[in-house]
Amino acid sequence: MISESPRVSETHCPVEDGELYVRATGDGPPLLLISGGIGAADDYRALVKLFSDEYTVVTYDRRGHFKSTDRAEGRISVARHAEDANAVLDHVDAGQATVFGTSAGALIGLELVVRHPDAVLDLVAHEPPAVRLLPDADRWLDAAAEQVKLAENGDLMGAFTRFTGAIAGAGLPGLRTVRLSNKNEWATLFERELMAFFEYLPDLAVLRKSPVDITPIAGAGSRGHYHYQPAKVLALELGLPFSEVPGTHLAPQRNPAQLAEALRSLFAAS
Repeated sequence: MISESPRVSETHCPVEDGELYVRATGDGPPLLLISGGIGAADDYRALVKLFSDEYTVVTYDRRGHFKSTDRAEGRISVARHAEDANAVLDHVDAGQATVFGTSAGALIGLELVVRHPDAVLDLVAHEPPAVRLLPDADRWLDAAAEQVKLAENGDLMGAFTRFTGAIAGAGLPGLRTVRLSNKNEWATLFERELMAFFEYLPDLAVLRKSPVDITPIAGAGSRGHYHYQPAKVLALELGLPFSEVPGTHLAPQRNPAQLAEALRSLFAAS
């Protein structure tokens, strides 16, 4: 018996100063996946396949990346990204959605809860790099600023190498020459987004009172890295349980099946 392919809808969502490429796959209650990194909907291809028989899985390219546009200039704030995420939910007529965000996507998810709690049923925040929650925040803010400076001075590869070198499981192989793909996307991240992400401080007072079920999580393989600890601190600050899941920072791409299994349990418990 041949199983039917899940229903796929590709549309464009108008937002302030731009338009977002949106893909909805499957049938069922809405599950919004917010990407980190360079904002690609395709980063979640594996998770989409794993969840599209249970949910309508909604992904989108972040503004200014890939098939999405941005006519504005200057820094893109986390608040702006959160408004975009809410616009996507309205665009697909999601009502209340389960939301999963990884890395910068987790920060966007937290701000979405702050600004639009009625749009979110529950949020699983995977390794949000909320470094301002850490006692050594200045170290990580300085490192991000150095990466931005490198990119602005034309050394995009140097910025990329430093950025990935600090992430569990993302270091480059020891090759003499590595070609950097998606240069425009990386330039946008470094020059317009990175400092906004690293300087973002979740509104703990609002989140503590939120009716939304929030679950901060981090990968077991990320222990000892800067992107692991903020999830634990966030859980402590909000009086919520912290969960450790399989994999590292790139779990949605590197071990999606194990991550999906863990997420199913977390969604069911919300």
